Amino acid sequence: MHFAAWLSVGDSVHDPAGYYANNVGGTLALLEAMVRESVPHLVFSSTAAVFGEPERVPIAEDQPARPINPYGETKLAIERALPHYARAYGLRSVSLRYFNAAGADPEGDLGEDHRPEIHLIPRAIEAATGGRALQVFGDDYPTPDGTCLRDYVHVTDLADAHHLALDALERGASPAAYNLGNGRPHSVRQVIEVVSRVTGREVRWQAAPRRPGDPAVLFASNAKIQGELGWRPRYADLEAIVDTAWRWHRAHPGGFAEGDC
Repeated sequence: MHFAAWLSVGDSVHDPAGYYANNVGGTLALLEAMVRESVPHLVFSSTAAVFGEPERVPIAEDQPARPINPYGETKLAIERALPHYARAYGLRSVSLRYFNAAGADPEGDLGEDHRPEIHLIPRAIEAATGGRALQVFGDDYPTPDGTCLRDYVHVTDLADAHHLALDALERGASPAAYNLGNGRPHSVRQVIEVVSRVTGREVRWQAAPRRPGDPAVLFASNAKIQGELGWRPRYADLEAIVDTAWRWHRAHPGGFAEGDC
């Protein structure tokens, strides 16, 4: 299972060379080693960013892949390479296109503490607990409240999908790509409201300019992975996702680093 990559859309716009070297060059080196050592199966962490601005929502796997940022392009480059590796070397793979991974281990052992933190829910929790005000990148999108719409999927549900994908490959399944999302769009303002409700605290925020490379709306159709692999999200409700993140952060005070926003 290959999770290692750089993943900031904004950073990829400013440093495309670094993103291609790390995400494409690094993965090709991994594939070379897998072929050399006869490792037969790969579960690849891809992204909804391969779609760019979707033609329609919810986004199904058969929609055209037209990334609008280098991050999405690097993931799509690997997705397009993998069928060639299957034909030439017998390396079969499943690509899982994450939408917005969120939440924390429900048992409280593992949570999200990046340095710096770039994900919306932990940044909103930080703003609610005395940290810096949350920056909302763009409040003038063509959406009901002007902020981006995204599909948040719990990390436990992502983990379940990886197990199902590996099991399918071991049973002889053909290479495939699947969307991993709940199929429910939420705006940035809605996330702020949920974080405020779950924490019981105000989330201080301020509008900031749009980030380059951010589509207005991204949310998934997950019908394919449900039908072919039997995946069912256990945390489909945004409030439940936020609650797991909040419980982890309460149990690990001081997890936010200075300058995370």
